[in-house]
Amino acid sequence: MRPPLLLHIFPSFNVGGAQVRFAKLANHFGSRWRHAVVALDGQTECLERIDADVDITLIPAPPVKDRHLAQRLADIRKILVRLKPDLLVTSNWGSIEWAIAKLLIPSLPHLHTEDGFGPEESTRQIPRRVLTRQIALRWSTIVLPSQALLKAALSEWRLSGQKVHYIANGLDLGLFNRNGQKETVWPDRSIPHIGTVAALRPEKNLARLLRAAALMRTNGHEFRLTILGDGPERQTLESTCEGLGLTEVVRFTGHRTDPAAYYRGFDIFALSSDTEQMPFSVLEAMASGLPIASTNAGDIRHMVARENAPYIVPGSDSDLAEALASLVSDRCLRLSIGQANRDRAVSAYDQGRMLTQYAELIDRTRQASLRPYHSNWKKGAA
Repeated sequence: MRPPLLLHIFPSFNVGGAQVRFAKLANHFGSRWRHAVVALDGQTECLERIDADVDITLIPAPPVKDRHLAQRLADIRKILVRLKPDLLVTSNWGSIEWAIAKLLIPSLPHLHTEDGFGPEESTRQIPRRVLTRQIALRWSTIVLPSQALLKAALSEWRLSGQKVHYIANGLDLGLFNRNGQKETVWPDRSIPHIGTVAALRPEKNLARLLRAAALMRTNGHEFRLTILGDGPERQTLESTCEGLGLTEVVRFTGHRTDPAAYYRGFDIFALSSDTEQMPFSVLEAMASGLPIASTNAGDIRHMVARENAPYIVPGSDSDLAEALASLVSDRCLRLSIGQANRDRAVSAYDQGRMLTQYAELIDRTRQASLRPYHSNWKKGAA
């Protein structure tokens, strides 16, 4: 008997929190399931993180150009009927049309994950989207990695508490630690090294980090900054860096498949996002024994150790600069906070626990409607 087929819909299959979590899940459980992935933007960078023995197939996204919503939903329904997945797994707002199309096949089990909002919803949710989530996700199983999202799902989306599940992100604590090989683009290890790992997208607001770095330099602080990641904002950010006179102290490395060694080369981790929920990069920095200076987005203040909380600050350039400057100027403070963050990661954010919780929820959601679901496929194909 063939393993169940899970159909995953990602707005993009480039490297990001949801995509990395899926890769870990697929690799860890191997032959437990088969996987089909639709990358709606055609980007499949995260495929390189999937082990060779995982049964995974890329499915072309249906066309959207010059097609009305009804046509797009009909195209999605055809794919669902053709593939006959045992479970549909959608990710974030960008896949919501698949959740809507799923309503046309009521017996299809559906698991929806939300990891956060884009820049257009960084300060408030869009009412039209709230209403769409209320309708499209009403009968689905929902998984959320942050308390902020959990509150939104229950109070604003008005979803059933029995259908909504909180599963904290976790990571491989053995991979991210202070031991092992270090990678750095800066030869002088005596100068404090600030690092960030982020997709270069608008909501990450890396221009804020660059402006904070410029303020620190104006105030006489010596440091080096590495920006690990790639994305559509890179050219603009490099121009901003040059305009601020930071080219001697800032390096853009581009995407790195395995960032663990780079974390070991950092002394401080920085995050400047407008919107986050429970970012993997913060967990990776904590597990790597780093202090964190970050904007107060999502669950970050609650994720870090108590000792690190004062360095999770409002979103102004000066607040972030002040938090970074405090850590740059005090090595003992960096080390003590870093160790507290490592201890917190070990006690609360183990990857094994996260993967087990996801696997149990996947199988429970799939099996809950297994019998009526398969008996209705002939009707769905009609």
